[in-house]
Amino acid sequence: MIRYTLKCSNSHDFESWFQSGEAYDKLFAARLVSCPACGSEDVEKAIMAPRVSPSRNAVQLNPISDRSVEMHALTAPSSPAEAALRELKQKIQASSEYVGADFATEARKIHDGDAPERSIYGEAKPEEAKKLIEDGVPVAPLPFLPDRKSN
Repeated sequence: MIRYTLKCSNSHDFESWFQSGEAYDKLFAARLVSCPACGSEDVEKAIMAPRVSPSRNAVQLNPISDRSVEMHALTAPSSPAEAALRELKQKIQASSEYVGADFATEARKIHDGDAPERSIYGEAKPEEAKKLIEDGVPVAPLPFLPDRKSN
């Protein structure tokens, strides 16, 4: 796997993972690489610094300040789309009940009237979700992992 920093013609910077450099080249040639912020297919590789891990014996001069900078970079939205996704996640988590791996069972109970009607979210195997949809149970995939599933 390789991660590239990319930039579209509208100056949106973003990163994406590819199976290999050759895989990126094939997707780029087929015009399948596009900006997640605006959808532009006019994308090019941006300058990026290599990610080098320090050795186990390396001495960090100020690990506290380094970590605070790193944490800020990980928490600040890098685009309007990322900010909107974060807001959506917060709304869903605030107004819904997390039911974990019992999602399919609980969604079916609610649909059948065997459990109180409420908003829920959780995880379901693809075959469970497909069966719910086939049976008319209204479900939709979420574009994020619940906090309990994040690293």
